[in-house]
Order: sequence, then structure tokens, then C-alpha cells
Amino acid sequence: MQLGLVGLGRMGANMVRRLEKGGHKCTVFDLNAENVKKLVGEGATGAGSLEELVKLLPRPRIVWVMVPAGKPTENTVQILSRSMEEGDIIIDGGNSFYKDDIRRACEFKKIGINYCDAGTSGGVWGVERGYCLMIGAEEDTFATIEPIIQTLSPGLGTIERTPGYESTGSTAEHGYLRVGPPGAGHFVKMIHNGIEYGIMQAYAEGFDVMVNKKSDKLPQDERFDLNIRDIAELWRRGSVVGSWLLDLTAMALTENPTLSDFTGFVEDSGEGRWTINAAIEEAVAVEVLASALFTRFRSRTEHTFAEKVLSAMRSKFGGHVERASGG
Repeated sequence: MQLGLVGLGRMGANMVRRLEKGGHKCTVFDLNAENVKKLVGEGATGAGSLEELVKLLPRPRIVWVMVPAGKPTENTVQILSRSMEEGDIIIDGGNSFYKDDIRRACEFKKIGINYCDAGTSGGVWGVERGYCLMIGAEEDTFATIEPIIQTLSPGLGTIERTPGYESTGSTAEHGYLRVGPPGAGHFVKMIHNGIEYGIMQAYAEGFDVMVNKKSDKLPQDERFDLNIRDIAELWRRGSVVGSWLLDLTAMALTENPTLSDFTGFVEDSGEGRWTINAAIEEAVAVEVLASALFTRFRSRTEHTFAEKVLSAMRSKFGGHVERASGG
């Protein structure tokens, strides 16, 4: 298929590479002309503006948007909608707030443009591993874009299949799923990221307790100088707490066992806050998720080894750059 992709940052550029490798043709645009030039050199078609990108695409046009949530996404999709025609499709693959997706889908439907949202997980590793995709779209729109989604997704891969799941006929075990109408994709991704906060916090606190077991505040015979680099690697092998996040933690600790490159200043990207707000609206208790979010707030004024572990994980899976040590 042929599609446009707007936003050539870490994930957007890698998605173009994966799509092109999978046989699709991409026309690309980014505010940074150098990003466009680089991908043109790798085989993509470049556009100098959003309007030009739309003109270069065959109908029905499909444009995937990978720009920061909020005003950048809003401005981009509004400009695209003014250039597109009935039957064309806009996909927001960023981290937009799901209620904005619902509003846009209703607004664009009036002029015949199909809007869908793709909750996208995979970070900087997605170009090789594929992206877990949570799609919010009408069924006919999803059917149109499914070949693109299939290429971006990981597929069955080497993960052991859940016994009996193959009989469900669901695409979920291939790493993508239409989870509902527009808005549903980013809602599910929002909850995904809220859970991610909690899992990361549990690892971080556990490693912090182990690091501090050698504290001189403890009785001499109760002090252990634990090699947490090796313990992280150990837990990857057969442990019930094994996960990709633990894999990345082990990688970071192997590179730098003290994590001295990190101060422990931990940002939050917004989805954690939105998850807590959704829980409040639904009167659902989310003590762990709320605590994990508030810990990130606290990390900006006082730092522990736990926060360094969080920073290391964010750096490894998403390429997020926290403040360097001493900064």
C-alpha cells in the first residue's frame, strides 16, 4: 500500500523503515527537512509540506501522524483534513488524549474523512521487534488499513502461544487489535502506560532495597553487598518476575552497574495522569498506579537509586533522555 507518514522522530522514522521493508511505499513529511532528506535517501518519497504530501498520495489517501500529543497533533490533523477528501483516512499513532480522538472522529465524519487512533507501543526497538498496536476505528476503516497494521506489528514471533487461543480467530496474538471505535485505541494505550508506571516502580523499589542492604545503619552481620547487575540477569532466567522491562534493566546495569549517568530525575509523559483521571471518573481504586505517578513527581526534588532505575528503563525502551548526572 501507499501511505503518508508525518513526524519523523525516533518512532516515526523507524515505522517508515519497517513499512518500506515490508513492501509499502511511504511519502513522508517533517518540520525538520533533514529528517525528510535522510529517509528519502533510504527510499521514501519526500514532501515539502502537509498539503504537498496529500497531493502526492493516491486515493483513498491514508496519512499516519506521529507527532507530539496536544497542539502539534491538533494542528497537523486539522491542516490535513482541509486538504483531504471524502473517503480518505487519518491515523493518529501518537499519544493523544482519547477524548480528543472521539471529538475529531465526529468532526471529520461530517466531511467524510475517516479518523482512527493507534495506541503504539514498542519504542525505539519497534523497527526490529514490531509495534504492539491498539486500534480505535470503525470496522470498515480498520479493514482498509489492516495491511499496514499487519506490517508494523510483531506477528506471532517466538512467543509461546497461549493454549487454545488460536481458536478465537483474534488478531491479538499477532500483536495488533481493533479494540473498539475511534478513541478506544488511545484509551487502552493510556491504561497500558499507567500499568507500565506501576511495574517500573515495583522493579525500581526492589532494586533500591537491595542496593541499600549494605547500609552502615544496619547491624554488621545483616549487611549484604549484593551484585544487582547479576541479580537482574538471574531473574531474567525462569523467574516469575521476568519481563522485557527487566531485560532492559539488566542491560542498563550491565553497561553501568551504579547508573551514574542518571540523577534519578524522572519525567512523566501524560498518560499516567490521564489514567488516574479516568479511574476517578469511574470510581475505580488504582493505589499502585497513583503512587507510581506521585513518585515521579517527588523524584524531581529528591533522588534515590530507585529513580535512577526508572530513568534507565525509560532510556532503554523509549530513548527518553533524562537529566544527566550533575546537571
